Amino acid sequence: MVTRSLLKCKGARWSLLGSFLTCAASIIVVLLGAAQPAYTLPPIQKVAPIPAFARKYGLPCSACHTAWPELNYFGMAFRDRGYQLGNDRDSPIWQDPSYWPVTARITPNWHWENTSHQLTDEVTEAPGTAVTQSGFDLSGMDLWLTGTLFKNISFSILPTTDSTATWHFENAFVRFDNLAGSEWLNVKFGHFELDNLISEKRFLFLSANGGLYQNYHFVPAGDSNNFGIGDNQSGVEVQGHSANSYTRYTVAFLSSTEGGVGLTSSVTAPASVNNYTGRTYDWFFSFTQGFQTGSLGLQRIEPFFYYGQRPTVFNQMVGGAPIAGTGTGNKPFYRVGVQSDFFLGKFEFLPFFQHSEDNAYLANSLASNTPLSPGMQNAIWNGGFIESHYYWNPQLVFVGRYELVRMGQQGNPLNAGTTGNIDAYSFGYRWYPIMFSRAGLAWHTEYSITKSIGIVPLSLDGSGYLPATNTTPVWSSSVMAGFDFDF
Repeated sequence: MVTRSLLKCKGARWSLLGSFLTCAASIIVVLLGAAQPAYTLPPIQKVAPIPAFARKYGLPCSACHTAWPELNYFGMAFRDRGYQLGNDRDSPIWQDPSYWPVTARITPNWHWENTSHQLTDEVTEAPGTAVTQSGFDLSGMDLWLTGTLFKNISFSILPTTDSTATWHFENAFVRFDNLAGSEWLNVKFGHFELDNLISEKRFLFLSANGGLYQNYHFVPAGDSNNFGIGDNQSGVEVQGHSANSYTRYTVAFLSSTEGGVGLTSSVTAPASVNNYTGRTYDWFFSFTQGFQTGSLGLQRIEPFFYYGQRPTVFNQMVGGAPIAGTGTGNKPFYRVGVQSDFFLGKFEFLPFFQHSEDNAYLANSLASNTPLSPGMQNAIWNGGFIESHYYWNPQLVFVGRYELVRMGQQGNPLNAGTTGNIDAYSFGYRWYPIMFSRAGLAWHTEYSITKSIGIVPLSLDGSGYLPATNTTPVWSSSVMAGFDFDF
C-alpha cells in the first residue's frame, strides 16, 4: 500500500535515471503548455506541512503525508485527535523548552499565463485578443503555528500573505478534544477550513488555473452570492470520530460573513449590493466512512450538506453608509454532494460531485423588495471533478485532474443556457529530493488549462454585450515550475 511504503522514506537521494526522467518531464510540460493560451498570478494560500510535529514525535514526515502537504489516513487521524498521539509528548509541559511548533512555506517559481478573447485597446470588438505574461515570481507565504496548549487542548494560527506580503489570517482556532472522555465529542472555535475530505488547502496543484477547485468557488453569471465551499469560515464546529477515524462526523454553525472579519463579507459583491452581511448563520454537515479493501488499503467516502442565507436589502444607514452585519431580506442557498478518496495500488483517486442552488434574488443580484422580472428564477448547477495521483515512488508523484461545471438552470433568462459552463484540465508532477523532520523541498511542475463559456466582455455583432448570444469560450492556461519548500 502506498502509505505503508511512504513510512520507510526519510529523504533518500534520487538515482541518475530519476533525475533524467524529471528533467525530461519538465521539458515536455513546457512544450505542451506553449501550444495553449492564461492571465492570473498563481495563488498559494494553502496549508503547509508541519515538520515540527515530526521533530516533536521523532517520526518521518511521511508518517502523516502521502506527498506533502496532502495527508494520509494516519495524518487525518492525528489531526482528528487534536495533533496528539496519545502519549506523554502530547502536552507541551513535557517538551524541550526550545521546541517551537512553527513552519514557513513559500514557492519561488517561473510561470507563463495566457488568456484568450480579452478586451484591450488593440481590439474593440469580437473576437478579442490574447493576453500573455511570463517570468520569475514568488507565491504568497504561510507562517503556520500549530500544536497543543495542554493535553486535549489544541490550536492553530496561520498568518499568510499574498505575493505582495499583504497579511491576513488563513485560520485561527482553538479546539477542545475528548470532552467527557469521549473521542466522539470535540469542539473547535474560531476561523477554520470546512471539513472537506478533499482539502483545497492541502492539495498538490499550485498554478494560477490549477491552484483551486472551480467547483469550490463557482458563482453563476449575475449572481451576488459570495459563498465558496473551499473558503475558510468563522464559527464553531462539533466533531467526533472513532478510535481509528474510519468513521467521523462534523456539524458546523457559522457566521454568514464568508470568513470575513468585523461582520463584513470578504468578497466584493456586485455594484447593486453593498458589501455587508446580514443577521443570519449557516450550517455545514458532513459524515465520513472509511473501509478496508484487502491489500488496496483504506477507502473513504464523505457526503456533505451546506445551507446558508445571504441578505439582499441594506437600508440601515449611519452617515450615509450601511451598518455592517445588518442586512435583511435574506434569501437561501444550498450545496449538497459527495467526495471520496480511493486507493488502487499506486493510484489514488479523488472523485467529487456537487449539486448547487441559489435563490432567484441572489441569482439576479436583486433586493427582495424589488419584484422579479418575468422568467427570473433560481440558479441551479451541477459540477464535479476526478483527480488522480500516481505514486511512482515515495519521492515522485504524478498528478492529474479533470473538472467541469454545468449550468442546469440560469437565474436570468437572457443568459445563454451554457453561460458559466467550465471545463478545466491540470496535470504535472512533484519530486521530493528532501523530505525529513527538519524541512521539505519539492520541485513542482504543472500545466493547467480552463475553458469558460460566456464571460467574454465583447459582443458577437459589435453592438454591445448580449448575454443571450455570448457563448464564445475563453481559454486560460498556465505553465508553472518552481521550488515549493517549508522549514
